[in-house]
Parts: sequence; C-alpha cells; structure tokens
Amino acid sequence: MFRRRPIAKPAVSWTSAAAFALVLGSACAALALWLHDPVLMRNLRLAQFDQFQRWHPRPETKTDVRVVDIDEASLRAYGQWPWPRTRIAELVRRLQASGATAIALDVLLAEPDRTSPKAMAQLWQVPKTDALLQGLPDHDEVLARALAGGGVVLGSFLTDHGVPGSQLTGTERSITEPYRIVRINADDGVPLQGLHKFDTAIWPLPTLLAKASGVGAINFVPDGDSVVRRVPLLLRLGDKVVPSLTAEALRVAQGERNHVLRNVQAGVQEVRIGKITVPTNTQAEMWLHYSADRAGDSISAAQVLDGTVATDQIKGRMVLVGTSVLGLFDLRYDPWGNLMPGVQAHALALEQMLSGQYLERPALAQEAEALTLLLGAMLVGLVALMAPAWISALLGAIVLTVLLGAVWYAYVVQHLLLDAANPGLAILLSLGLASTVHHFASEHERRWVREAFSRYVSPNRVAYLMEHQDQLQLGGQRQQCSFVFTDLADFTRLVERSDPVQVTTLLNDYLEAMLIIAFKYEGTLERIIGDALAVLFSAPVQQSDYRQRAFDCALAMDAFASGYARRLQAQGVPWGHTRIGVHCGEVIVGNFGGKTLFDYRALGDPVNTASRLESVNKILGTRVCVSQAILDGCLGAPVRAVGRLLLKGKSQPLAAFEPLAASDPALCASEADYAGAMQCLQSGQVQQALFLFEALARRHPLDPLVALHLRRLQEGASDDLIVMSEK
Repeated sequence: MFRRRPIAKPAVSWTSAAAFALVLGSACAALALWLHDPVLMRNLRLAQFDQFQRWHPRPETKTDVRVVDIDEASLRAYGQWPWPRTRIAELVRRLQASGATAIALDVLLAEPDRTSPKAMAQLWQVPKTDALLQGLPDHDEVLARALAGGGVVLGSFLTDHGVPGSQLTGTERSITEPYRIVRINADDGVPLQGLHKFDTAIWPLPTLLAKASGVGAINFVPDGDSVVRRVPLLLRLGDKVVPSLTAEALRVAQGERNHVLRNVQAGVQEVRIGKITVPTNTQAEMWLHYSADRAGDSISAAQVLDGTVATDQIKGRMVLVGTSVLGLFDLRYDPWGNLMPGVQAHALALEQMLSGQYLERPALAQEAEALTLLLGAMLVGLVALMAPAWISALLGAIVLTVLLGAVWYAYVVQHLLLDAANPGLAILLSLGLASTVHHFASEHERRWVREAFSRYVSPNRVAYLMEHQDQLQLGGQRQQCSFVFTDLADFTRLVERSDPVQVTTLLNDYLEAMLIIAFKYEGTLERIIGDALAVLFSAPVQQSDYRQRAFDCALAMDAFASGYARRLQAQGVPWGHTRIGVHCGEVIVGNFGGKTLFDYRALGDPVNTASRLESVNKILGTRVCVSQAILDGCLGAPVRAVGRLLLKGKSQPLAAFEPLAASDPALCASEADYAGAMQCLQSGQVQQALFLFEALARRHPLDPLVALHLRRLQEGASDDLIVMSEK
C-alpha cells in the first residue's frame, strides 16, 4: 500500500519552555562570567572608559600645579642623570625661593651620592687631594639642609620580597612618619584588606628623610595593558597604611598633618586631606580624568636652574619634579596609547583634586550593571525568540542605544564611569543566540507547514509560493499548459455496495499513489473531485517539455491503476479501471475566488477538452485517450489512432489516439494490422476498411477500437469522424 507517514508537529517551538530556559541560561551564564570578571571582559570595560576619555577629555582648567621636567634639554645643559645632590639641592632652593607651596620629588634617593667628596676620595686614592676632599661638605648633607627649608616631599618605593631582577637598593626602616593616618568608621587595629599591599619599602636616605616635610610612595598600579587609569592615595605596607606621593604633596601644600580615610566593610569610600575630600574606589584609588593637553603646565628644570623661569609660574603652586627622558624609564601609557612621564599622572591627580573634577565609579555600579546585563539580555532574547527578525533587530538597537546613551550621559554630565561594553556584548550575544534559535525553529515549522500544506495543495505550488509570495493575489495569466484528467469507473456502485471504511482506505491508497506519480513528473494538482484527479503541467513554473511530462505521467498512472485494480479484483473487490484523458493548449492560470479564499486553477477550452477525452474512454472502450496536440510535443510516442472526435458542443473534430502502452497486447490487434485498417477508413475506402475490420474482429474480438469501428462501418460510417452525443 502507498501510505504517507503522518506529519509530526515540530517538537521545538520558539515560545516553548526549552527556548525560554535557553535564553535564561545564556543570560545567567553571561552574568556569571561578568561577575567572575576575566581579563578579557575587564579589558573590554577599560577600553570603553578609554574611548570615552578620547571622545570627551576633561576641559582644561588652570590650577596651582606645575611639573618641573628633567628633560633632554636639562640633561644637555647640566649633565647626565643622576645629578649630584648639590644640583638637586640647588633646584629645591630655587623652587623654595620662588614660593612653591610644596615640592614633590618623583625620584628615589635611596643611595648616597657617589659624587660626594668623601666618595670621590675613596675612589681616587690620591694622598694630596684626600685631605682636601675630606674637608668639603657631603652632597647628601647639602641636600638635607635644602630640604630643611620646608615643603619638600620625598619619594619612596614599595615592593614585594623576592622581586626577580630588581636593581633597586635600600632596606625597610622604621621611620618617624611626618604624616598621620586617621581612620573613621573602622577599627584602627584591623588592616584595610582592599588596599594594594606591599611587603618592603625602599626609603630615602635617613639624612634626607629626617629633614623632609613628607614622604610618599611613587608607585602606580597600572592595568594589564600598562595604561595608568588610577592613582592610589593610600597603600599598605605590611599592616600599616602609607600615603602616596600625590597624597603627601597635597597634605604638605595645605600644611596639614592627617590623612583621614572613611571606610566601610567593603573598603575605602573617601580620603580627606585638609579641606579636600577625594572620592575613591575601595582600594583608595582615584580615577584619572585626562585632559586633552597635558604639556602646557610643564617647565624645564634647566629653566629653573638658570633662573629664566618667571617667579609667578612657581609662587603659590605645588611643584612636582620628575623626568620625561625615555632612557630614565619613568614613562607610562595614557588612554590614547601614548607614552607620558609618570610625574604627569601625579600632576593630573592633583589638578583634579584642586578643581574638584572627579571621575567616579559608583559603589553600586556593579549591581546596576549586573541587573542591566541580566534584564537586557533576557528582554532582547525573549523578544527575538517570538518576534520577526526586524522587530528583534529594532529592539536590540533601541536597547543598545538607550544603554550607551545613558552611560554616555552619566560620564559627560555626572562624571560617572559605568560599564556599557559588557552588558551590551551580552545583549548582542543573547540577541544573536535567540535569533538563531528562532531562525531554525521557524525553518523547522516552516518545513512542517510546507509539508502539511502540500497535503492540501500541490507541493510544487507550495514551493513556488514560498519563493514568490507576490503571487498570493487574485488574477491570472495566459500560458501554454497540458492536462491529465482521471476518473475511476463504476466507483459510485462500489461505494453503494461496500463498507465505507474499506472503500475510504482503498481510495486513499489509490489517490496517494496517483499523486506520487503526478508529483514525480512535477505536475501541479489542480483539484481532487471524489475519485477523480486533475493535474496540470507548466504552471506555476513553466516547463518546456510540459506535453511529454503529461504523456509520461498518464502512462505511469495507467500502469499503476491497472495493476492496483487487478490486485483488488483478485481479492474479490470489484474495483474498476481508471479512465485518463490528456490534452494541452493555451489557458488562463491563476488565483480565482475572492479575498477570503483562493482557488488556483486553469480556465479555458483545453481544460474542458481534456476532461471530455477522459469521459469518451467510456464510449471508446479505452483507458487512455490523448490528443494530437499532446503528441506533437512527444518524441516517438507509440500510439494508435482512435479517430477524429467531434465532441458535443464543438464544431471542429479533434484527432485522438490511444497509447499502445495503455492497451492489452493479448486482446488488441497488432499495430500494423490496425494501422492498415484505419488508413483505409481515413482515406474513404469504405469496403476495404470494412473487410479489414471484419477480419480483425474475428481474430481479436475483445479489441475495443476494432469493435467500435466495425460497428460504425456496419451502421453506414464512411470515415473516422466520431460524433459524440454526450459529454
């Protein structure tokens, strides 16, 4: 039996719990990854912050901060680094004399000056000069006397034990601190766990440290890409809290003693130095807000030493002394990817503190970003599962625009740093994943609908409409098509005498096989009327061999139907034979009906003619009847002539033929004998035709066409014109 398997409804739906769980799971996975904060996501967030700085740097503000740069010009004028401490002392005295409020040396003075007279005496070992050199003042003592003039902050360096390749020298010492750390809202005995921790401090020489007004760590803690984005104000040395060079410079400039920090269990909230309160992250770092031009307030150390700098450039200002020389290795990267002197980072921090222009990352930033990531990814993902692609894309664009707009507004107006890069990436990934699931689910369901629809409409018609949706409208066009009409003989009588369930099963199997044959030859099912089929070729897709397809399809249908009937008859089921008519011509093909319901079909005389050719089989005694128009498009089709049929209502006869494959060789006359008899009939040789048909009838009494023409000749017919009195 020919039975299609039932079409199973797709098990996956984009509105199902499984799809929802997929979106929720992906959003939660993105959230978990974000909370874990791997290097890639951290770098993405920092890259966004850098881009914001490039787009909108801090406006230039005039503050009381100056950088004295030991630059290339200074080294050319006063010799290579390190300079003798006497020259540094001279630089300090000139800055003090010019009225600097604080002088922060961003250099490490941890070793005795090797150019001091005593050191040189030991190096030269010249008796005549040894006594003279021993009587000269030590360079470190000269610098110490200069530091005693007040307002100078020295740099220290914090490190860990066992740093490989470290060329730094010095030891950790117990010092008398010129500052005091005051903690609010915390037990002073409990160390601040959030601060960057170091084990060892490399201090300045005790001689210098005793005379300095302050000492601060020159350390930065750059990110993995070496960009300096934050400057620490406080650090941990073991269990002690120590200030940075930046914090000490601000304290000394204000003549204060204390660094007051406010902290909670999560870490530091803010640091107050004198009258200035600085918001920080939990690690006591302040975010740098870079300005576009950072070289305008820099003064060459050579200008200070030769006295060419104006006093008003120094008076009442904090001065940071550092170097921009590449070979001295005190260069850092800024958000633009350019190298800058490390002292500039200290200067930027001080400028922000004096002007009150801070960049902050709010305490609840992570919670807000996590909620945005989760809800945004879920919203966009769920909509993408259910909505068309354009709606999903539009929503994704809106959500991302709102997210980026809000974060940009927070940065420009509120000076807040919020992460839009990672939530935005999670939203995009959720949109992509959900859209992909939607696409595959839609395609799955589309295939299911297509297959299900093909049970009601011809598969090639469904495929055509899927590709040409503009054809889903009323109207038609002229087109050359061929038609195959079939009908089952005596089916009404079979229905009346048989069990309806059995008849339905047999009919379904019969029609199923006939349709498979039609679709094999890419025919289009026009309609099924009970046990009858109408199949057209060359529509909706044009086929150049539409006549050959129709002819071959009719023969295949006849072969199946004859075999099916014999099998059922052998089982005692009175199943009749199938009559088939085949014709072609120009028709109007298209959608007919109304706005509520379409009916795709062909209209025109060739359709009616094909139907008539099917019905005349009942009179002719044949199973398949094809027209000359069909044979004109077939190569070497073996047929025998039926005659010229004048169908009822027609004025012109139609040449009809029976395919030899649709006749029974055991019952029918040979092709040559039958053709000879028909030739005599068609040429008007009536007596000769009568003689030949009588001879054929004696040898083949069951040949239907021989019997038909013999009867006609006996009734006075003189040619092969057969006039049909009924449809």
